[in-house]
Amino acid sequence: MTASEGLRGEHLALGARRGGAASAELRWLDGRLVSWFRLEGGKHHGALGPVEGGTIVTAVEMAHDLGIPLVGVLDSSGADVHEGVASLHAWGLVARQLASASGMVPTVLVVVGASISGPALLLGVADLVVMTEDSFAYVTGPASVTAFTGIDITHEDLGGARSVHRTQTGVAALFVDDEDAAMDAVADVLSYLPANNLEEPPAEVCDDPVERATERAASLVPVSATVSYDVREVIADVVDEHTLLELRAGYAPALVTALARVDGRPVGVVANQPRHMAGTLDIDASQKGARFVQWCDAFNLPLLTFVDTPGFLPGKDLEWQGMIRHGAQLAHAYAAATVPRVCVILRKAYGGAFIVMDCKTMGNDYCVAWPQAEVAVMGAPGAVAILRRRELAAAGEDPATRARVQAELEDDYRARYCTPEVAAERGYVDDVIDPLDTRRVVATALAALRSKREELPDRRHANTPL
Repeated sequence: MTASEGLRGEHLALGARRGGAASAELRWLDGRLVSWFRLEGGKHHGALGPVEGGTIVTAVEMAHDLGIPLVGVLDSSGADVHEGVASLHAWGLVARQLASASGMVPTVLVVVGASISGPALLLGVADLVVMTEDSFAYVTGPASVTAFTGIDITHEDLGGARSVHRTQTGVAALFVDDEDAAMDAVADVLSYLPANNLEEPPAEVCDDPVERATERAASLVPVSATVSYDVREVIADVVDEHTLLELRAGYAPALVTALARVDGRPVGVVANQPRHMAGTLDIDASQKGARFVQWCDAFNLPLLTFVDTPGFLPGKDLEWQGMIRHGAQLAHAYAAATVPRVCVILRKAYGGAFIVMDCKTMGNDYCVAWPQAEVAVMGAPGAVAILRRRELAAAGEDPATRARVQAELEDDYRARYCTPEVAAERGYVDDVIDPLDTRRVVATALAALRSKREELPDRRHANTPL
């Protein structure tokens, strides 16, 4: 037994400050050394003042200096009003330190009670947030909302973990019953991640043969473009057995983001979900995917993308809310990613949504398609309605004749423009594969790309379309 193994039951206190509601220490979490802090209790229900801010900053700095994950547990009533403006500066300092650690070490915050006011914004700075059943978080409380709007609202309705942050805001990456389950969830997430951005994600021994035929995945995807299915079952059959861990499952469900392993090595998975809005991309899905892709790239997790999307979701409200800007976030994240990237086109790959789902020209390393996949600007019905309207008009008024002519024109369009072979001829798809071979092909590609290196430009950072 090594010295570190003998100490794994020990905790080492950091920067103890008397009278504060925060504590910090180095501790082992399921075999991983982490810098850990807790903010709760004290005189004012975990209020964050200068003392508490100093303790948390110590934990963040230690995580950064040692190159280990940061884990924080919160039950806080917000900035400590008894300390005045110094409390505002305290949480501002914590936010700055978390921003400095961002992309350097994994940062995970666990909300086990309240997270209110300015300190609630810390949840948005962390990489991942785990929230328990009875927790809640908001910037402006129910009393202020009622005074300003005249609408009575409860803590749960305003910022409850289950009703709001699990499904509406995406703040909660994982939603669990209690604190014990939260710690298990944190350990699960960290098992896929390196200790810091300079290390490789931890590999495990894999008992699931990479040559295994993906029979279940092949049988799940319908030939008809209008029939839905659960893409998570396809993913689960391609990756190592029992390794799929979905993040933000209740938020923007038209896009799946998850951690998994292929041949024992961690990957980040992004996939369109045909069970929700046919897999179209809207604002929430674009933001969800962009943040996940950027996070995986920061911590050296290869990206595995599954495409089945008819395009971006149309609508006046979406356009007015900034679909252009938010859709560009996903494009920017993929274009900037330097980790190995493998893409599998399952069925539909239409329009701009296909481009932002890691197509070849966005810097994808290896793109394959199933034989029934359609890669095109749009589906055959829409294209025929625009491009062949004269032939349709010439078919006359007889419904049967028009239907026959339209079907013939759509079949002709599919054969000319939509097949993956056409995309392969133009270099947009590397290979058309048997669906049964998907796991083997993906594992082989990721293994071949393991030594990929890219020279980053000499600049401070890009201007992400936030």
